[in-house]
Amino acid sequence: MQHKKKGVGKTSRRGFLGRALTAAGTAIAAPSLLNQATVAKDVIQSNPGEIKMKLTVNGEQQTLDLEPRVTLLDALRDRLGLVGSKKGCDHGQCGACTVLIDGQRVYSCLTLAVMQEDKAIVTIEGLAKGDTLHPMQAAFVDNDGFQCGYCTPGQICASVALLDEVKRGCASVVTPDLTRPPQLAELSEAEIKERLSGNLCRCSAYNGIVAAVQQVTGQKPPSPAATVMVKEPQEMLK
Repeated sequence: MQHKKKGVGKTSRRGFLGRALTAAGTAIAAPSLLNQATVAKDVIQSNPGEIKMKLTVNGEQQTLDLEPRVTLLDALRDRLGLVGSKKGCDHGQCGACTVLIDGQRVYSCLTLAVMQEDKAIVTIEGLAKGDTLHPMQAAFVDNDGFQCGYCTPGQICASVALLDEVKRGCASVVTPDLTRPPQLAELSEAEIKERLSGNLCRCSAYNGIVAAVQQVTGQKPPSPAATVMVKEPQEMLK
């Protein structure tokens, strides 16, 4: 004779309460888990560490999401597509990345983008007015102020800043009389070279660069034709 197993088909009070509490807990936890998953997904998509900032570049306001450590040079080139400013040494030693910030020349590789909010940033792309070149740009073309052209954007921006500095009466280390501010029309070649010494040209187009600045200051630049030596100096013949 077969005997039915004890308790088969019956639900104990303890088991019923356990299953009820499990079901209730799942219903309560499910929305919370979904929200957490959504938040995690949003964090991954928004790149943690980036902050929203606004930069005014060449007269236009740009809104960017950048990490606070991003340099202005990288923001200009990689995020805004303004590749005129060149990354040369990336250590503030060559000047190829020079831009204008509130009218002053700045090495954009040494300044953080987050520090330039509410400031007017001008790159080489912002100097021209449509198809009309800035006078300094035109002077560089007229006087062969470049060869490979890599350093040229920084050279031109620095030269534009140089003009404004002289107009404001800023002296340089070679200014002969500190009580008398230098004038553009009489700015010496030594002054121009000193004021542009922070911008290097590996092609050595310095003569054309100096001549370009002289042209914009109203001076007559020297002829671009090279001087031909037709006879040996006397001291070399001895």
